[in-house]
Amino acid sequence: MKIVHWLDDHLEELCLTLLLIGISAIMVTQVIARYVFNYSLSWSDELARYCLVWSAFLSVSFCVKKRISIKIDQVQNALPERAVPWLKMIRHTIVFLFCILMIPYAWTYVQQSVSSGASSPALQIPMVFIQCAPLVGFILLAIRVAQAWFREFRASRKIMAETIADALKAEPLEEMKEEERLEELRRKQREDGEGS
Repeated sequence: MKIVHWLDDHLEELCLTLLLIGISAIMVTQVIARYVFNYSLSWSDELARYCLVWSAFLSVSFCVKKRISIKIDQVQNALPERAVPWLKMIRHTIVFLFCILMIPYAWTYVQQSVSSGASSPALQIPMVFIQCAPLVGFILLAIRVAQAWFREFRASRKIMAETIADALKAEPLEEMKEEERLEELRRKQREDGEGS
């Protein structure tokens, strides 16, 4: 269970760190080979590019997990504090649904890669390993967005419940006031009718 918890906390960080170290090492090796030994590596750019593709898809779920994704919060800042949790929940729901929508397309992309049997030009790596990045990225993003949704729900369920309760109370309260006003009018009409 500790391993699962550790992976939940550090999976993206570990993968992104290894990919960044790999990209850096590959590019330094290429520079040294080209300028010191006057020899160009045919595979370095390709491998660095594939590492970059993987890091791009993994970094999205990492940003959601760490709450460091770029967002425009002008609408959020303009809303009353009680509406902010609702906006966050809606935003998480939209992103989650987008991920769920994209996973089948990413899976189709992987299946097409498997059936084509294509491999990379320089390293002869099966392209399925590279083209799995969107599938893995969208699955991880869906998991992280679901976690963020539940985290937001737990953190703000009291405010959300109060908002719902206030909304439910608003209509009966208005109806009661209207009934009291009508009763007051009827009473005045009766008094006016008795006084005539």
